[in-house]
Amino acid sequence: MTRPRQLLLLAGGGHSHALLLRRWLMRPQLKPKDTQVVLVNRGSTALYSGMVPGLVAGLYGLSECSIDLRDLCARVGVTFVRAEITGLDLPGAQLLLAGRPPLAFDRLSLDLGCQTREAAGQLGVKPLEPFLAWLQQAPRAITIRGGGAAAVELALALVARGHQPRLLLRSEQLHLGSPAANRAGERLLAEAGIPLSRHVGPDTPADLACTGSEAPPWLAASGLPCDPLSGRVWTEPSLAVEGHPQLFASGDCGLIRRDPRPASGVWAVRAAPLLARNLKRSIEEPQRRLTSWRPQARALQLLGDGGARAVAFYGARAFGPSLLLWRWKQRIDRRFMEGFARGAVMAGGEAMACRGCAAKVAADPLQRALARLEPEAGCPPPEDAAVLASSSSGALLLQSLDGFPALVDDPWLNARLTTLHASSDLWACGAQLQSVQALVTLPEASASLQQELLFQTLAGVRSVLDPLGVPLLGGHTLEGRDGAGLGLSLSVNGSVAPERHWPKGPLQDGQVLLLTRPIGTGVLFAAAMAGLAKPEWIDSALETMQQNQAPLVELLQEHGCRACTDITGFGLLGHLAEMLGTGQVVELDPGAVAALPGARELLAQGLASTLAPSNARALAHLDPGSGMRCLTPATAVDQQLWIDPQTCGPLLAALPASRAEAALAGLHAMGFAQAAVIARVLKA
Repeated sequence: MTRPRQLLLLAGGGHSHALLLRRWLMRPQLKPKDTQVVLVNRGSTALYSGMVPGLVAGLYGLSECSIDLRDLCARVGVTFVRAEITGLDLPGAQLLLAGRPPLAFDRLSLDLGCQTREAAGQLGVKPLEPFLAWLQQAPRAITIRGGGAAAVELALALVARGHQPRLLLRSEQLHLGSPAANRAGERLLAEAGIPLSRHVGPDTPADLACTGSEAPPWLAASGLPCDPLSGRVWTEPSLAVEGHPQLFASGDCGLIRRDPRPASGVWAVRAAPLLARNLKRSIEEPQRRLTSWRPQARALQLLGDGGARAVAFYGARAFGPSLLLWRWKQRIDRRFMEGFARGAVMAGGEAMACRGCAAKVAADPLQRALARLEPEAGCPPPEDAAVLASSSSGALLLQSLDGFPALVDDPWLNARLTTLHASSDLWACGAQLQSVQALVTLPEASASLQQELLFQTLAGVRSVLDPLGVPLLGGHTLEGRDGAGLGLSLSVNGSVAPERHWPKGPLQDGQVLLLTRPIGTGVLFAAAMAGLAKPEWIDSALETMQQNQAPLVELLQEHGCRACTDITGFGLLGHLAEMLGTGQVVELDPGAVAALPGARELLAQGLASTLAPSNARALAHLDPGSGMRCLTPATAVDQQLWIDPQTCGPLLAALPASRAEAALAGLHAMGFAQAAVIARVLKA
């Protein structure tokens, strides 16, 4: 096996980078050899700019205009990191990120998009995400500062949406590139009933600014050579940054000094083949001269009127408005997005080779293997969090061990999730963490790449431990063989006063069972591997999974918790069964069990995690006389949700019924909005 030697960071998910990934997907031989590639973007999707006016007008849904970067990266073998980029450390060759450690690089390619220029005091149209969120509650009358093509097209789209926009121009004319284009634009605006206010000063208030674009200011602040007006990075015709041959810039944040072109999706798209060629050559054959590019002098621009016609601008000429031009524009835009669609579809019911806690060995072989062992003298039965001894103060000392194959490619995020998951065994006992040790398995790679992977992994572990004041004592590292990927296992130690220690059971009559948050991670990540999960579903799941449940221990103690477990690989029913004593019965409320967004929809399609078929043996507990019954009939989807294996799953706590309402109020106030009472314990 060849060890990766280089680390290439793609900063931003703009059109050039998206097309670069698609090019690698279609022709894998174009991807640089022996190189680990990481894409960093603030969102898991990237909007295709050509369809945004149609999105505003209501002609397209958000998913029709969005490129799923996480899925695209997974198909190409590129690590995806969702993070906000805040700066660049040039001497240290590190990309700075918000809320997490920097990423090192050997090569860096910048395709960051842009932001609206001169938007002080007004909402800029770019970046698009805040603007689109504002649009959901926007007033009917909207004033827009700007007179370029983007402002005109936005105003027309807003009319189609039912708004009454007004354009504020700083001069007499629109700024569409030529007198003919200006006349065509004014005709469209007049026909749509959009008034123009001319010679408007900068102090006149407006709702939106659509006044041209500029690159993120941290580019110039980092010391890169930048155009003083737009902030775009000066590059050579090869797209390499002037004076920095290890860096490249394209799209709206790059500008070829010899042949400058305005920020436009057209040139971002045309840059992708050259970027692919020169990145590969820069890494594999650094002694060879890079290919130069002279962009076309003009680009055809198609501008829609919100749903019926379009005009075309090319140089000094203008054509339309015309229905045929609109249909042509739609065909171009849809063909562009079709190029990112996943071809293969997972057959209904096919089990996926899942990761995370869904990679657990099934309950049956585990229990049979343990049953064959002769019990050690003086040792209690095996437990997820075992009581080792009592300290000099009388507190019980607990230890747990956990780990699983990486659920996500991002080593920092994977380590954070693994730590939260491993710690929940102790939290489910009412314990506080005292220390952690780590066993990290690194893939075969160059020393510098292994260093970066280890740093990111340990930093991810500490992102959980440091706020709790818990030390990472150390551990061990191994190098994987035969293509083994990154792995992490944790030994987690804690303590709890004997009277505050929670067993799993048995439960007591009159108790209720409180579930702290939704379930459904198993099927969601199984579907994500097949490209069948919506990106917003995975984003929502990851946000929920990262909620630290350590503060819940004290709250549940205050409200009389006497038994608890965490819901992990064996699913809700499997872990609930462990809480039941002989002859005990619980009544489940199917409508109270919250599911993560998308989980029920995927289960209804017949999708399932690898471990779910083995977990199905727990459905026998729903048989009459078997310990569980339902308040109302449970659907097939309910039952599949209850056996879905969880990573970073919720706590399931037994409380006196009289304390449940107050406990729920406390959980909701702490951000666990979907915590709910899902069952009650009946008299045997």
